[in-house]
Amino acid sequence: MKMNGNLTTGRSFFARALQVLLLTLLCSAAWAQIPVFEIEIREHLFFPAEFEIPANQKVKLIIYNRDATPEEFESYELNREKVIVGNSQGVVFIGPLKPGEYPFFGEFNLKTALGKIIVK
Repeated sequence: MKMNGNLTTGRSFFARALQVLLLTLLCSAAWAQIPVFEIEIREHLFFPAEFEIPANQKVKLIIYNRDATPEEFESYELNREKVIVGNSQGVVFIGPLKPGEYPFFGEFNLKTALGKIIVK
């Protein structure tokens, strides 16, 4: 009887492991479809300062801070803010957005760190 109980437990474990694997693959496929855009912060400026993303689609922004000091990516229109410490990177997801222009700025360098996302 013990052997049968172990066999059932083994099958149950295998079934759960298979479910986790399938869920992981489905999630990976969904994330793989999200477009990725990269911007840099150098000398308290955004590069590129202006770029286009597709309308009605979620996108991933990877922001590389090449400066030694922290900067905050912020946008009231996008309802996002993210502090990126010096010499590191941060990730911000935005969208889906309607066509238009969405300004962003660096909270710690308001006069120089300015940019705009154009959604088409």
